[in-house]
Amino acid sequence: MLKKLIIVGAGGMGREVLQWVKDINKEEPQWEILGFIDDNMNALDGKECDYEIIGSISGWNVKEDGYFALAVAVPEVKEKLVSSLKAKGAKFATIIHPRARIGEFNSIGEGTIIYPDASISVNCKIGKYVTLLGSTVGHDAEMGDFSSIMGSCNINGGVKIGRCAFLGCQTVTVPGKKIGDSAYVCAGSVVMTNVKSNTRVMGCPAKKYNL
Repeated sequence: MLKKLIIVGAGGMGREVLQWVKDINKEEPQWEILGFIDDNMNALDGKECDYEIIGSISGWNVKEDGYFALAVAVPEVKEKLVSSLKAKGAKFATIIHPRARIGEFNSIGEGTIIYPDASISVNCKIGKYVTLLGSTVGHDAEMGDFSSIMGSCNINGGVKIGRCAFLGCQTVTVPGKKIGDSAYVCAGSVVMTNVKSNTRVMGCPAKKYNL
């Protein structure tokens, strides 16, 4: 019996997650996709899509027989949405694309979304509600809850990424470094030293900057 699935967020990432779920179903039917929920009821305007927005996030009545896929990249927004929906009894699906390469002895938390071509080595700890695009993750790396790793990042062995951290596309981390909670690493940066919590860094080597 297929499990019912609602995608939270109907933006670009929502449509991507929809495609990845379809790809999963092609390999082995698992999900009955019901559609999207989004507080922007016009999020799909002008976009070709074979599923609709079936309601708002804030007003959605959670039912026991369904799951949610969290299709949002901003860590702080993810945390708020999960808190709101969990309070109503929501269950979140872990979505792993069949073309992702996952090694042995890894732990992957509830609600995490792993895109095609992502590669996770061995003995890694991936938290809850992590978004991992097509990036490589070395042995013994850790990612905190609600963190988001964008495309083509290279997270080397033993790197520890904090809760609600964000790594922009093509970020590279030197092995064993730590990126703190709610840190933001700009696209194309090379992290060669530890990044403190609640800071933004950019460049090669990555250095703190202020908006």
